[in-house]
Amino acid sequence: MIKRWLFTHIDNSALIIFRIIFGFLIAAEAIGSIFTGWIKRTLIEPNFTFNFLGLDFLQPLPGNGMYFYYLVMGIIGLLIMVGYRYRWSMIAYTIMWAGVYFMQKTSYNNHYYLLLLLCFMMCFLPAAGYLSWDAKHKGESKISMPRWCSLVIIIQLTIVYTYASVAKLYPDWLDFTVARNLMAAKRHYYIIGDILQHHWAHVTVAYMGILFDLLIIPLLLWRRTRVFAFCISIFFHMFNSIVLQVGIFPYLSLAFSLFFFSKERIHNLFLKRKPFYDKAEVIVPNYQKPLTIGILIWFVIQVGLPLRHWAIPGDVLWTEEGHRLSWRMMLRGRTGYTRFYIVDKNDPQQKRTLVNTKDYLSKKQHRTISNKPDAIWQFAQRLREEYAQKGKDIAVYVDSKVSINGKKSKIFIDPKVDLASAPWNYFTTNPWIIKYPKTDDSATK
Repeated sequence: MIKRWLFTHIDNSALIIFRIIFGFLIAAEAIGSIFTGWIKRTLIEPNFTFNFLGLDFLQPLPGNGMYFYYLVMGIIGLLIMVGYRYRWSMIAYTIMWAGVYFMQKTSYNNHYYLLLLLCFMMCFLPAAGYLSWDAKHKGESKISMPRWCSLVIIIQLTIVYTYASVAKLYPDWLDFTVARNLMAAKRHYYIIGDILQHHWAHVTVAYMGILFDLLIIPLLLWRRTRVFAFCISIFFHMFNSIVLQVGIFPYLSLAFSLFFFSKERIHNLFLKRKPFYDKAEVIVPNYQKPLTIGILIWFVIQVGLPLRHWAIPGDVLWTEEGHRLSWRMMLRGRTGYTRFYIVDKNDPQQKRTLVNTKDYLSKKQHRTISNKPDAIWQFAQRLREEYAQKGKDIAVYVDSKVSINGKKSKIFIDPKVDLASAPWNYFTTNPWIIKYPKTDDSATK
């Protein structure tokens, strides 16, 4: 039963067209990062980046090296689009994207995480079987693919959208606080800026976010609602593109719709010259067992990883522990401040000296260390290492307050803890993050 479900061959038109769109979009993402100034602000101007914990060796290339890095990624994206040595091109892009993704958290984005997962998955999909340089060079075009190639995309999207919807079921989202704050930042937009400040707009944004994420996959799967769901998707994603400005993600999301429409429709719309495959042969490869196990392990991880914050003490909205890689998208606004104080341990008076963080950090990095506990800890470690090179043994204390969704600020980090000496707990909470009872409204203030 499982073999028939996974290895029945279907027409591959959807995957072929998706590869072309995908390659174009990732090329546009890379080249666009150069011309919009994103690389300069995020990877060149800072003296260092806040990489993912444990990956300290990942730092930007010196000088203008990151411009060339992204230029190469853009070229590889175009190679993927035309299907030139597809497998190697896809692996190369995945490695390079993983490098820049794990290199910095200042511009952390769930969409970047989804792109990383998708790149990894695309390495295994036979997406260059038709209308590609590879197929033409080999003189062999493939017009079918095993069903699992389509299923893994659909299941991955189901996980993403379901978690995104469920995460929004909390008071500040349901009472429109998040939507109101989010739209207030768009007040300066021409024409629509004033419209977005109305209460009905906040209600629409809040409940559209929940219902769209929860229902879009089932509606696309059901033939009777598919066209309607696609029309709603166009409006939803164009709104996100114009108002929220989230890069290529809205267009990538629309491209996913290729896997939901009937094989005949996609074939007739895009690849009429390609022979249509309808034999439904079950072709079980020699590697079917490791492939099946690999797919199962992949989705166990995808389902389990976003749940890890339930095993960590404290409210994830407040502590941020377990927030990343969990599809908690556009969920809250965090503001605050963090001041760092250095104490020379060999100074008998233990005098505290305020650190001028402007000497170390860019404006974007300032916003990160103002309310993100891992970045606060990382900066304390960097201060310790810098002074150790000068022969000084220091302690680092912080004065930190954070506000969630514009509410009253509360003390975030225990001011009595020396963060330079505190270890980072990877799999549980860090006790120096002050917790508040979830029943207490100040837990998310």
